[in-house]
Amino acid sequence: MTATPPLPRAIGQATARAVEAARAHDQAALDEAAGDLAALPAEQVGLVLGAVLRMLLEQAHPDGLAGEDVQAVLVRCARSNAGWLSGLDVGVLALLLTGALGVHQMADEVPTADPAAVARHAPLLVADLLTVAGGAVGDYLTAALDEIAVAETMELP
Repeated sequence: MTATPPLPRAIGQATARAVEAARAHDQAALDEAAGDLAALPAEQVGLVLGAVLRMLLEQAHPDGLAGEDVQAVLVRCARSNAGWLSGLDVGVLALLLTGALGVHQMADEVPTADPAAVARHAPLLVADLLTVAGGAVGDYLTAALDEIAVAETMELP
């Protein structure tokens, strides 16, 4: 078995801490873990978090995902976190969900979220979806990192 390279390991560790903080409704711990996550390369963090969210959505909705399902995830996540987390941005949650699914508004430029907002909001969605899909965040992180590694080796020159 090969050791996980430092960057993916750091993304995995910070993500796991942020998800656990979200599950515990611990704003200080979430802010700390999200700060660590936001300090890492945004593109790689986005790839990992997007893959984890997509896997969780697929696991929670094995028969397919309808628009109503996405809306239900968004509403459930926003409601469960609004009471304890200051600065919750439902627009960022929606952007993360649609981005994980590869669905973007018809526009010349796809909106992007600030890396700090991604690092703070994606763990909320992961924690929410874990309650529905089951499993451990570490398992989804490992699967996402494996999927990304395979995709990178399959890219055409």
